Amino acid sequence: MRLLKVLAAVSQAGASALSALWTFPSILVSAFLVAWGAEAAQFLISQGLALALLAWLQTLPEFAVEAVIAWEAGKDPARAHLAIANLTGAIRLLLGLGWPMIYFVFAVSGRKTARERLPAIKLDREHAVEVIGLIPPLLYFLVILAKRSFGWVDAVVLIALYVAYLRVLFKNPPHDAEKVSSAPAVSRWAYRQRGWRRPAAIIGLFTVGGALLYVTAHPFLESMLAVAGVVGVSQFVLVQWVAPFLSEFPEKVSAFYWARRVTHAPMALMNLVSSNINQWTVLAAMIPLVYGYSHLRHFGAWSDFHFDDAQQLEILLTLLQTGLAMLLLFKMEFEWLDATIIFVLWLVQFLRPSLREEVAVAYGLWMVILVVGYVVGGRPLLAPKLFWETIRRPRNTIGRITS
Repeated sequence: MRLLKVLAAVSQAGASALSALWTFPSILVSAFLVAWGAEAAQFLISQGLALALLAWLQTLPEFAVEAVIAWEAGKDPARAHLAIANLTGAIRLLLGLGWPMIYFVFAVSGRKTARERLPAIKLDREHAVEVIGLIPPLLYFLVILAKRSFGWVDAVVLIALYVAYLRVLFKNPPHDAEKVSSAPAVSRWAYRQRGWRRPAAIIGLFTVGGALLYVTAHPFLESMLAVAGVVGVSQFVLVQWVAPFLSEFPEKVSAFYWARRVTHAPMALMNLVSSNINQWTVLAAMIPLVYGYSHLRHFGAWSDFHFDDAQQLEILLTLLQTGLAMLLLFKMEFEWLDATIIFVLWLVQFLRPSLREEVAVAYGLWMVILVVGYVVGGRPLLAPKLFWETIRRPRNTIGRITS
């Protein structure tokens, strides 16, 4: 009887896996379409806003997975730990694996033309908004961590922080139209349309790419998760690492595509930073809202989302990782040592989950070293300075970005 169940599971997984023949190329096409749309949009609106819109489209699969997990946790509170596992896994994976991969793709692609053997990714002035945009949700999550609970009020605060972040992005101007010649052919075609056709073409790229992603995301996830389940991946690992990796796949495709072009490496990195802000605010806010409503539907009363010591450690570890990454970007550069440290610390706690506490301590110590270096060593805090200049100036007094 047990053998029959295993064979049935394998058969179902095999059938689901076959859908990868069309879902995988569809995911790639959708990722390129929205990336081309973002490259064209940065000449009409600020690059930060274009990337924020891109992050929304790219994280649709991630939102879908988190919503399902939070809904199921509302029916069975014993499954609540899976909601935190998926949230923290998504953030740590995108940052611990995604950011370093951006750097290494950039370094390898530019090794023939770079003057330095291991050049740094140098961020533009406007990117200070994304870097500093990580601070408010991280600080508020310390409050959530201290309360050991997550309610609808917290969700409202996090969403408000995201709205405030978008308002600051509005102060950054579009890029200079002269730079459109360096954009891909599809982006150039969309931007060079005349009159109403230009915004229509750009919106069309986002719409078609987003719709294709929406249609493809679920069967793509199902096919990959079915195979992972059959080969014996544990439920927790499946939820914390496998599902987030698959749901973040579109983000990684577009980011690596930009990183290969070297000059667009800052945009690639900010694509992932924008997604990190999205995760810490809107994605996190969705958990108590969906969980509370599910609990109301099934038990007749709204309930806040509570977490235990293990989940508290997961959140703390993720906070420290993001805090370290943010401090590394304060100098408005991302160097090989930064990428290596982030990757190694992520890899250790990925391969040895029992070392989570030790890795958390390592994150904290490195943050202290960075702060001391900024204070004692006199290293310039460029990101806060440039961010302050941005919010002090009205948008109509800022010239178009040309660099």
